[in-house]
Amino acid sequence: MKSDIVKSSEYNAWLMELKSKLKQSQIKASVEVNTILLEFYWELGNEIIQKQKNSTWGSGFLKQLSDDLMAAFPTMKGFSQANLQYIRRWVLFYSKSETSDCAIVAQVVPQLIVIPWGHNRIIISKCKETKEALFYVAKTIENGWSRSVLVHQIESNLYARSGKAQSNFEITLPKEQSDLANEIIKDPCNFDFLTLHEDFKERELEAGLLEHITNFLLELGSGFAFVGKQKNLKVGQKDFYIDLLFYHIKMHCYVVVELKTVDFEPEFAGKLNFYIKAVDEQIKTKEDNPTIGILLCKSKDRVVVEYSLSDIDKPMGVSQYQLTHTLPDALKGSLPEIEELEAQLNRN
Repeated sequence: MKSDIVKSSEYNAWLMELKSKLKQSQIKASVEVNTILLEFYWELGNEIIQKQKNSTWGSGFLKQLSDDLMAAFPTMKGFSQANLQYIRRWVLFYSKSETSDCAIVAQVVPQLIVIPWGHNRIIISKCKETKEALFYVAKTIENGWSRSVLVHQIESNLYARSGKAQSNFEITLPKEQSDLANEIIKDPCNFDFLTLHEDFKERELEAGLLEHITNFLLELGSGFAFVGKQKNLKVGQKDFYIDLLFYHIKMHCYVVVELKTVDFEPEFAGKLNFYIKAVDEQIKTKEDNPTIGILLCKSKDRVVVEYSLSDIDKPMGVSQYQLTHTLPDALKGSLPEIEELEAQLNRN
């Protein structure tokens, strides 16, 4: 059925109104480009939905609108038919929320218009539920994620992994700090940026994480500052070494990270408790909050972890990690070590 839009005085009047609104938006755009434009997109999306619902302009409506807006504003991007469809989809996606329309405008839209339009498109394209989408919106605002980082976090299913680790934070930390501590630990942790042999050792895992420290910190989340590896602590007449030590800027506390390449065992919690105590006594200052511990292991039995943490008085969480890239052990002897490569280069 051919569209009758061009002959519609109602359409032409509405188009003129849109042009007027957009011109006003252009004036303000020099100060608040993204916010103003996305406010306009949200209003435009709502109006497109209403016009399609209440008017009889035919199936060529969006193409005609696209052509007219691009002709009127040739230097502006964002009025292709495909983008108008995304704008419509954007509004519909969040309007399907269980909240009322007023609640959406009051609570959701102010968050959506803070992040770039490209980020919004990615989120509604890759998320199925409103709650999941708003999680990534909030994280983007909080962490200033680039588009590529946002894609990585969604594809690694950060939403499903956040706050899922087992811990004793509720009984060992004040509520505000407990909530934040639970939020920063993922389960499982995704180490897909590593390639290790099937039978890798703890030192190899540690070296791999440090070699890819940027990716490791990205997986840990915002706020982590690396302090050191194999941090020496002397207790009594013995020396002990913490695998990895971090400081969390938002929580204002040290974070002890212990790595295990085997399944969780109850004694691991006891050792981590000891390390946390040592850091509290020897490194922590009066300005710092209590040190917390994170135990990363190959796998865990949830009941065993629950029993192990129940009587521990230091705050700690237990998470497992996943690797997607491993090399068969049969190749281990055939691949040169980094020291061998360096020696060969020096000889040349």
